[in-house]
Amino acid sequence: MAVSQSDIALASRLADAAGAAIRPYYRAPHGLETKADQSPVTLADRAAEQAMRRLLAAEAPRDGVAGEEFGVTDGTSGRQWVLDPIDGTRAFIAGRPIFGTLIALLEDGWPVLGVIDQPILKERWIGAAGRGTSFNGTPASTRACRSLGEALLATTSPALFADGELHAFEHLDAAVRSTVLGGDCYNYACVASGHLDIVVEAGLKLHDFAALVPVVEGAGGRMCDWQGDPLHGGSNGQVIAAGDPARIDDILEALACQGH
Repeated sequence: MAVSQSDIALASRLADAAGAAIRPYYRAPHGLETKADQSPVTLADRAAEQAMRRLLAAEAPRDGVAGEEFGVTDGTSGRQWVLDPIDGTRAFIAGRPIFGTLIALLEDGWPVLGVIDQPILKERWIGAAGRGTSFNGTPASTRACRSLGEALLATTSPALFADGELHAFEHLDAAVRSTVLGGDCYNYACVASGHLDIVVEAGLKLHDFAALVPVVEGAGGRMCDWQGDPLHGGSNGQVIAAGDPARIDDILEALACQGH
C-alpha cells in the first residue's frame, strides 16, 4: 500500500482547492443551515467539497469518493478518497480557526494518506504510509509521555459520548493531568506536532477519522479504536490517538469500565 509522490501532490492540490473555497466565507455571511442529523452546514462546506470533487473527477476518475456533504461516488480502482471539507463547522461559524479540511486516501478500506489542513492559519499536516508526517513541509513528531498522570488529553465535547462511553471517558479524565475541550481534527494535528498527548472520541464517521490516522502515526503516534484495533473503513467510530504508543494500554485500561 505504498503512497506515491503524485498521490501526495494531488492531496495537496485538493487542500489548496478547498481552502480557496472556504476563505471567502470565513467571518463573513456563510449561509448556515441545519442538516437532518442536526449538525450545521454552510455554503463553505459545500463549495469546498465540490471543488475537491471536480479535481478528483479530472485527475483520478477511477477512484471512488466519499464526502460528508455529497455522499459516495463508486470507483473501479480499489482506492477511495474520503473528504470532510470542514471538520469543525461549529468552530468555523464562530470565527475560530481550529477547524480543518480532512482528506484521506483509502486502499482496500485502509487509510494510507491523510491531510489535515487549516486554511486560515495556513497550517497543513500530511501523513502517508511509509513516510514521516510533515507540517508545512518540515518533519512533525509526537512527544513522549511517561504516564497518564502527565498526559494532556483532549476531546471535542463530552456531550458527544453515549452514557457508557461518557462514564469510561470520565474515568480516563480523572487519570490524566489535564483535559482540553473543543478542537475537532485540530486536536489530532496537535498530537502529531507534540502539543497534546491523547485524544479520545466516539461517534465519529469515516470522514471524521480516516485522514487523522496517517498523520498521527506518521509522526510517531498510534491510533486505534477502544478495543485497541487499527482503524479502517468499517470501524465503529470510537477513536483513540496517543502521541506515545506506550500509553495505549493505559488508555484502554482506563476506558475498560465502559458500560459498567
